[in-house]
Amino acid sequence: MANYPQLDNSSGVWNLRDVYDAVMGGYWPDANAIGVFGGGGTPTAQSTIDFNTISTTGNSSVFGDLSSARLGLSAAGSFTRCIFAGGQTPSEVNTMDYITYKSQGNAADFGDLTNSKRLQSSTSNSVRMLTGGGYPGSSSLNTIDYVTMNSTGNATDFGDLTVARHGISALASPTRAIFAGGNATGNRIDFVEIATTGNAVDFGDLTAAREASRALSSSTRGVFIGGSGTTVIEFITIASQGNATDYGNATVNSEAYGNGGYSNSVRGVYALGNIPGSISNAIEFFNINAGGTAADFGDMTSARQQVAGASEANGGLNDGYQGTRIKPIPQGGGAGQRGLQAAGESPATSNIDFITISTLGNGAKFGDLTTTAFDGINAVGGATRAIFGGGAQGPVGFSDTMQYVSFTSEGNAADFGNLAAGIREPAGLGNSTRGVFAGGNTPSADVDTIQYVTIATIGNTSDFGDLTVARKKAGPANSTTRGCIGGGQTPSESDVIDYITFSSTGNAVDFGNLTVARNWLTGGSSSTRGLFAGGRTPTLQNVIDYITIASTGNAVDFGDLTVARYSPNGASNSSRCVFMGGADPSASNVMDYVTIASTGNAVDYGDLSYSTTAGGGGNSNGHGGLS
Repeated sequence: MANYPQLDNSSGVWNLRDVYDAVMGGYWPDANAIGVFGGGGTPTAQSTIDFNTISTTGNSSVFGDLSSARLGLSAAGSFTRCIFAGGQTPSEVNTMDYITYKSQGNAADFGDLTNSKRLQSSTSNSVRMLTGGGYPGSSSLNTIDYVTMNSTGNATDFGDLTVARHGISALASPTRAIFAGGNATGNRIDFVEIATTGNAVDFGDLTAAREASRALSSSTRGVFIGGSGTTVIEFITIASQGNATDYGNATVNSEAYGNGGYSNSVRGVYALGNIPGSISNAIEFFNINAGGTAADFGDMTSARQQVAGASEANGGLNDGYQGTRIKPIPQGGGAGQRGLQAAGESPATSNIDFITISTLGNGAKFGDLTTTAFDGINAVGGATRAIFGGGAQGPVGFSDTMQYVSFTSEGNAADFGNLAAGIREPAGLGNSTRGVFAGGNTPSADVDTIQYVTIATIGNTSDFGDLTVARKKAGPANSTTRGCIGGGQTPSESDVIDYITFSSTGNAVDFGNLTVARNWLTGGSSSTRGLFAGGRTPTLQNVIDYITIASTGNAVDFGDLTVARYSPNGASNSSRCVFMGGADPSASNVMDYVTIASTGNAVDYGDLSYSTTAGGGGNSNGHGGLS
């Protein structure tokens, strides 16, 4: 299956299986896209950039800062970037800053608008950003500027609005940009075709004149919310000229003067800003497709007015419906999205839990291992299968059993083959072809053995090579080409990181060192970055380290777990790593997560269906770039 929704060649529509897989995997629509609010005033100008996950209500977190504090600015997003334009600091500026959504931090210089101004509005189709109208400190402007979003540089003249105005609102479809309202003829709606420079043309009228409303959109529908003392929410169909239609209400009157909002294909989110008698930190949301009354979403990090907003979902332009999607839908029923946690002790269990990595929530029962009471088990996996190997079975002793499940089909495990010997506490790594068990211990000694299986072929392990030092309880992290084994016990706690190249059997090579020597840690990875989290020294640890997998060197501090614990398990996709269970020191069901590309402390994810220690059977079908 290709990495995007497949057209049924006989009917010219999306294949329903692909759509279902995408929905279940959290990719359709873009459920985990973030939106940002930048700048604003208290009334003193502010530089803060906040962010939220659009699909999940809750309070904002700090993303970074603009290059300068300002209010009355505008913003527009592509699938990867947000550009903040213009504003007042206290005089009008022509500054454009940008951020990359996946990298939290401060904004960088993009270029300059054609005029210094405030109270303009910006929108985009992810390729071009258009900025219309504004107030330069004297009379209103009718100019429309544009930039190419994936580059940097100064804005270029696009054309003119039908009437000069400020306090204008803007939104877009993949092809068309809409500019509505403003201080001059406040019910006017203009439009332009984004790909073709030129002057705006009359589209229709709002239901009533309004200034500084919030403009939000799906890929087909545009919505205008509040502004100029009105609570009315109205919509247009972007492809069809005509007047707007009333279909809901905001919760309070607002004269926010450009307070920002953002959206995905389903939900619009906006900041209140000015409300009668005060400046608010409140955020509301609205269902773009259904209409109705807006509801509480959460709070910004501070109360402020005249903020700008945009999102990486960009008004639903990347939801697939318009053929503009650039984010791949992974292979195999939401591949890269499912994480598994298996077995453990205190109490001993054969349980397998699963999570959908992209969606916060609790674990659910997947099935059971073939035998009970496994601890010290570990798992390897590719894009389709997870293979659990080794562990101890109480009085039965150390196991050489391997068993497997298919990520997309809940159910009990089946026999895969056998390890070279009964071992406990190996590290498990894998790419789409090979699964590797590294180190561990037998009843008599710690081992340096590395053994591997071909994931698609049921059978016993083969010898791969040896670790640089014999050890157990190490943590794994890998890309699709390289596997890294960090820490463990040798018999004292180790800070050693080894690496192997999956395609070439042979002995492991020194990579570098962890920030803290420890055992019983776990790992996770994207295609570029590996994480090592938790463990014991013997004191319980909350530390998270990271490495760049392609470059040897010592690990660097990433942040902290929400709870210090040993023997957690990791499950990751291309952007997120979830740490599951462990002991703090008693058996825990805690799950927390981090965004792999952005250093910082872990955040609550949800709970496993059971509490476990010494499980070790964590894996996913998206770690290391498999998705």
